[in-house]
Amino acid sequence: MLLDLWKRTRRIQFKGEINLVTDADRRAEETIVSMLRTRFPDHQILAEEGSRGGTSSSFRWIVDPLDGTTNYAHGYPHFAVSVALEVDGEVELGVVYDPILRELFMGERGGGASVNGRPLRVSSVREMLRALGCTGFPYDRSRFTATLRRWEYFVHRLQGVRRDGSAALDICYVAAGRFDVFWEDGLAPWDSAAACLIVQEAGGIVTGFRGEKPDIYRGDIVATNGMLHQAMLQGLMESGLVSDEEDQEGDAAHE
Repeated sequence: MLLDLWKRTRRIQFKGEINLVTDADRRAEETIVSMLRTRFPDHQILAEEGSRGGTSSSFRWIVDPLDGTTNYAHGYPHFAVSVALEVDGEVELGVVYDPILRELFMGERGGGASVNGRPLRVSSVREMLRALGCTGFPYDRSRFTATLRRWEYFVHRLQGVRRDGSAALDICYVAAGRFDVFWEDGLAPWDSAAACLIVQEAGGIVTGFRGEKPDIYRGDIVATNGMLHQAMLQGLMESGLVSDEEDQEGDAAHE
């Protein structure tokens, strides 16, 4: 469906200054949510475009019907669908599908990670200057100063840095060894829930910017091959992490 609509003229609306949504986002969400409600009527649903529902306090599906909407709207072929299952507050299953390359990334807690059925494993790169990194920029432009400060820091210390515009896919690329490190803040739970589990099941490490257990509802994520994790945390510290004001905003948003 997404590929079919991608070839047509897209109807675009803006949810913020630069945060947009297309008719494809909404139709994809309706399709996914309808399937979930049919199979699991009592399960909770948390989806990007507003779908909610369910009465179960144990099971929650976290859905991003189109991660990389700006790419999609401009015809840039890097976007994905992300679905995760959270059980009692812990993500237990995650899938991310790239319809362009027809790659299905999947991770199950304790069951490993795969892409199209092939096992995934993070890279073995140990030096920052040999590492390819990826990050993203928030929709909230007031956070750009801190974001650009980190970009400048790491662009001088990594072999290269990419900004591809789909956090779900970019984090999965860490699991696949295509990227060695990823960092971003301001992420929504549907951006990272599935992909973070996939990295962990591929042998990588995922934490918050300060090394704490990752919180998909807070939004600051560092995903690495493990061997570069401490260097990334040190780099985030040296580049200033986030300002006190931003940190307080994050706490307020989480609450």
